[in-house]
Amino acid sequence: MIVVDVNTIAYLWIPGEMTDLAERALARDPHWVAPVLWRSEFRNILAGYIRRDHLQQDAALRCLRAAESQLAGYEYHLPSPLVMELVTRSRCSAYDCEYVALATDLGTTLVTSDKQILREFPEHATSLRDFVQG
Repeated sequence: MIVVDVNTIAYLWIPGEMTDLAERALARDPHWVAPVLWRSEFRNILAGYIRRDHLQQDAALRCLRAAESQLAGYEYHLPSPLVMELVTRSRCSAYDCEYVALATDLGTTLVTSDKQILREFPEHATSLRDFVQG
């Protein structure tokens, strides 16, 4: 089991240059989990793709349904004190700290491409590229 951030989820479901890495990560560990927050963040990513005319609404909805199906039953609510403790120990957003908090709480690794998270929480986060090569 690994915690994945919204970008890793997006790489898997929105075709692009990072899709191959995300697919390889899924093959290496198919049990992905995330905080419930991922849904709102993913909708926002899809909104950007729609507004820039990189995806049609129906394609975006297919991506969203696929991601929701994949993570159904593997989404977690986090205690605010745990998230806020990580906020005070870093310069990461509270959003990013939710992913780190989940990895900490579950005793697993966060797989991300977020450089700030990787820099500030090396004990809890692994880069997508390193995870795949691991």
